Amino acid sequence: MPNTFSGRCLCGAVQYTITGTAKRFYHCHCQRCRRASGTGHASNIVVKTDTNDKITWINGEQLIKRYKVPEAERFNNSFCTECGGRLPRYDAGMDVVFIPAGSLDNEPEIQPQARIFWDSRTAWSCDGSELPVFAEYPPGI
Repeated sequence: MPNTFSGRCLCGAVQYTITGTAKRFYHCHCQRCRRASGTGHASNIVVKTDTNDKITWINGEQLIKRYKVPEAERFNNSFCTECGGRLPRYDAGMDVVFIPAGSLDNEPEIQPQARIFWDSRTAWSCDGSELPVFAEYPPGI
């Protein structure tokens, strides 16, 4: 059953909705995702849409910049030119939309299913051990 995903960039200038079925939710540890996100992995939801308009841009479509790594088969990065916030992108070759999970306005129904490109991960990222969690900053910071 299709769901509606809505989200925005960091500054809120670009807003979107996508209607479709979530097929996968991966944490990707490849070098390109790490560089694009500035973190140890990127969290992406892969959505199959059944409409001609794969992504409906509610606001700010003119602020979107896309960068395709020339030698990459699939990787490209879409982001807001105002704040740099990552945004969804349609991949015509796979006929799916990749949604950066952090750009969503609400919790998705699907949960992460796997960590991919694990062998590419950095030593300091996601080592699999238990880490303490804090609702806000930990004491002493």
